[in-house]
Amino acid sequence: MTQSNWTRRGFFAATGATVALSAFAQKLLAATPAGVLVVGQVAEPKSLDPAADTAVNDFRILVNLYEGLTRYKPGTLEVGPGLAESWSISDDGTEYTFKLRPGVKFHDGSDFDAEAVKFNFDRMLDDKHPYHDTGPFPLAFFFSSVKETTAVDSHTVKFTLKQPYAPFLSNLAYPTGLIVSPAMVKKHGKDFGRHPSGTGPFKFVEWKSNERVVIDRFDGYWGEKAGTQAVIFRPITDANTRVAEMLAGGIDLMVEVPPTSLSEFKPPKFTIEEQAGPHVWFLILNCKDGPFKDKRVRQAANYAINKKAIVNDVLEGTAEVAAGPTPPAFAWAYDDKLEPYPYDPEKAKALLKEAGAEGAELTFYVTEGGSGMLDPIAMGTAIQADLAAVGLKAKIETFEWNTFLGKVNPGLDNKGSHVDMAEMAWMTNDPDTLPYLALRTDAWPDKGGFNSGYYSNPEVDKLLEEARTSTDQAKRAELYKKMQQIVHDDAPWVFVANWKQNAVTNDKVENFRLEPSFLLQLHDVVKT
Repeated sequence: MTQSNWTRRGFFAATGATVALSAFAQKLLAATPAGVLVVGQVAEPKSLDPAADTAVNDFRILVNLYEGLTRYKPGTLEVGPGLAESWSISDDGTEYTFKLRPGVKFHDGSDFDAEAVKFNFDRMLDDKHPYHDTGPFPLAFFFSSVKETTAVDSHTVKFTLKQPYAPFLSNLAYPTGLIVSPAMVKKHGKDFGRHPSGTGPFKFVEWKSNERVVIDRFDGYWGEKAGTQAVIFRPITDANTRVAEMLAGGIDLMVEVPPTSLSEFKPPKFTIEEQAGPHVWFLILNCKDGPFKDKRVRQAANYAINKKAIVNDVLEGTAEVAAGPTPPAFAWAYDDKLEPYPYDPEKAKALLKEAGAEGAELTFYVTEGGSGMLDPIAMGTAIQADLAAVGLKAKIETFEWNTFLGKVNPGLDNKGSHVDMAEMAWMTNDPDTLPYLALRTDAWPDKGGFNSGYYSNPEVDKLLEEARTSTDQAKRAELYKKMQQIVHDDAPWVFVANWKQNAVTNDKVENFRLEPSFLLQLHDVVKT
């Protein structure tokens, strides 16, 4: 879409959406309007219901519309107060009692209170709840430890857990724990994701598929008002197009800048922001069917792929080679003694010969782009070439991000088709999250999880269950490090890269910073 078409269609179509949009609809096309921040996203959102979402791309919008009981303190993954002013934890670690902020309103005018909190968690976790059918809720795993949610009084809510659960406060700050308006869920049912209402600093205005999501400053916000009048999130799936739009002034903020394009954004016109975070890019291998059922073939793939070349040449040094399933950003739980698989094609060939898998033909799912996916087509092509060099013939099938997720998340052999490997990236809030959701036997897709490669190891299952219920961080770290060693050897994934996220802003944007959580907090941003 050309800049003139976007301005004409985007600003005029948002009639009545915001004062800022209508006031500047007839401006010249040299720049976006003052007070209106235009963000270039990597994909179209799947939903604006936080309980139904899984992608960071969607979360970047959601955290500006909604809030949780807790939130991450700026610049950290430490948990602080959010919609809850304070909380207490029972001695045995199974009861969390929260005192809620008084006088908070949802965007639709209804009250935020303890009953609203109970509604949110019961909707996700109780299959007999009258609005449970507004799901599915793919990350309800985050709160599987909750036995009961009780509204003690209008401003006090208590969670009773089945057993101690160390990541509970952190998970409440994660987008899956964001609180939605019960009134709007009751009004819109399964369509709530197109009619979102939260308590955040911005309120929803419109969502025009494949063009934009518009949010406006919420003047009834309980805290300090947002710094800019409106935000437009534009899905621009092609990275080169996002770069061109940023350079031309069609967007003010671009996330996930391709490494090869970073040098195009020079000061003082542009500012590049970087922030390390808990990210891992990997290849899911089908451990249930096909060549990768054999551990030796999985290990061979890890030896065959030149991950240093991918990091240095494709990603231009914006990432580090991954050693295992836990990102080094979780320093306390990361096993720094674990070495990445070295690039050793001869070792790979020997393992393939030993396993009788020489010349195996593979189906390889690649995405055009998505949150945390870096440069997936170029990376997929490099991986294909490395596998071919050791005799593995990988046929690439490429999909748009949401289509890709729909094919991969239900399992690599979904609907009877056979898929051997797929790209994937995760950005998480706790060292429990990724392995618990994607490496446990009970997280196989047919059991509601994200273990799309059907990996299973009883010792890993045991370690993960024990780690999440321990209240001793040193003990948790020991358990996670043992898990990493086993998973490294079992090689259910090819461990490729840990990325340092980036974004670029133009000289009209002030007070922007990237967060380790990879969430896009825009409350303090000012657009001049």
